[in-house]
Amino acid sequence: MAHLGQPYSAAYLGRKVRAYFQLTKPRVMELLLVSTVPVMFLAAQGVPNLWLVAATVIGGAMSAGSAASFNMYIDRDIDVHMHRTENRPLVTGAASPRGALIFSWVLAIVSTAWLWAFTNLLSAALSAFAIFFYVVIYTLILKRRTEQNIVWGGIAGCFPVLIGWTAVTGSVAWPPMVLFAVIFLWTPPHYWPLSMKYKGDYSDVDVPMLGATRNGAQVGIQVILYAWATVVCSLLLIPVGHMGLVYSVAAVVFGGWFIYEGHVLYSRSVRGLLVRPMRVFSASITYLTLLFLAVAIDPLLPF
Repeated sequence: MAHLGQPYSAAYLGRKVRAYFQLTKPRVMELLLVSTVPVMFLAAQGVPNLWLVAATVIGGAMSAGSAASFNMYIDRDIDVHMHRTENRPLVTGAASPRGALIFSWVLAIVSTAWLWAFTNLLSAALSAFAIFFYVVIYTLILKRRTEQNIVWGGIAGCFPVLIGWTAVTGSVAWPPMVLFAVIFLWTPPHYWPLSMKYKGDYSDVDVPMLGATRNGAQVGIQVILYAWATVVCSLLLIPVGHMGLVYSVAAVVFGGWFIYEGHVLYSRSVRGLLVRPMRVFSASITYLTLLFLAVAIDPLLPF
């Protein structure tokens, strides 16, 4: 019996670990960390202390995971009705609501304590406020009430740049504030195309995402405006952060591509052609990743 029970116990434990890992939305977590580490290179004007980077990444990952887990706990009533979220752990029963809530609180507390212990109080406070903003302001207040939900709710995703900067310097300065604004402006044209693809899902659960409440042309023009604003804002970092050639070229070239994809989305919507909103969604992720890669590389070069 022990021989038969051991594989079962291992398999059960494996499923539970995967379920709770999925509660942290690892793909979203990765994107948030992409904006944290490069800013630490910029703040240090070179290679930062690698232990500090590791400590910030670990704390930031737990913080982002906590916010995501709280989000899944709160939204479990609508997730069960949406195709995009029908395989989430709280929908399938792989994790229990009580377990998810406890897990969320543990991650929130541990991440704050970790960042306080291994970075500084300011970074820990910013992390805690980011969790609060995403869970309370976005998920509980804005998400189901206004089509501007992701505009203001997206502020929560801007905090990693401040956390990365303050972990190195202990204070806030203008360069991370510019990058904060870049992510703020980038979030709507990143997320609205996704809401276009899952328009039916959001309509079914009465969540007023712009892609579900407006037609393709109306969403497209908003994507264009925000994409332009994102790229223009990214160029402000050149004088403010004393950026060099690598970042300058990346901001112009990759920013131009991002804007182009937004124009294609709008043009195809107006002309009644097949719209591929996920092209803009994917392009937005690639754009932000490459832009922040340039943020990290630029301080390492002499030009």
